[in-house]
Amino acid sequence: MARMLAFASATEIAMRLPPADSELGKLMATLPRAGRVEWIGLRPQRDVAMQVVDSAVAEAGRGLVGDRYGSGSGKRGVTLIQAEHLPAIAALAGIDGIAPATLRRNVLVAGIPLVALKGRRFRIGEVLLEGTGDCDPCSRMEAALGPGGYNAMRGHGGLCARILEGGALRVGDPVVAVAD
Repeated sequence: MARMLAFASATEIAMRLPPADSELGKLMATLPRAGRVEWIGLRPQRDVAMQVVDSAVAEAGRGLVGDRYGSGSGKRGVTLIQAEHLPAIAALAGIDGIAPATLRRNVLVAGIPLVALKGRRFRIGEVLLEGTGDCDPCSRMEAALGPGGYNAMRGHGGLCARILEGGALRVGDPVVAVAD
C-alpha cells in the first residue's frame, strides 16, 4: 500500500504545471489555436468493434454513456488521440493508413497538441475535461497494427481525461484550453 501511495504522489508531482507567471509556464499556456473534434467512437465492450457516432454524452466523474469505461473511476473517462499522429503511427507500423477506430480511443482531435493539455483543463463543446495523463498503448495494438504495433504507438497514444462537467460533445466541436 505504501508503494501505491508513493506512486500516486510521484504521479501528482509529475502532473503539476510550472507557475503560470514563469517563462516556462507562459510558454506552456500559449497555444496557437483551438483544436477540433474529427471523430468520436464508443467501445461498448471489450473485444467488440467501436461504434462510430456523431455525438456522445459525457457524465461527470464517470465517462461517455455507452462506452465500457463509462462507469469507471473517471481518470480515463475519455481517451483522445491526435489526428496528426495517425500518419506517424502508420509509418512506424509499416502500413498505409489507420482508421481511428483501430486505435480504440474515444475522440480524434486535430489542430491542438494534446500533450499541451496534460494536467490542464479544457473544453470540448459543453464538456469540461482535465487531462490526467498519457493514454499508453496496450498489447492489443500488436494484433491491430501487426508486429511492432505496440512500439509504433509509443509516444503517440494520446491523452486520458477526467470529465469535470458533463454534457454533449460532437464532431466539429472546438477543443479549447481553459485558463486556470
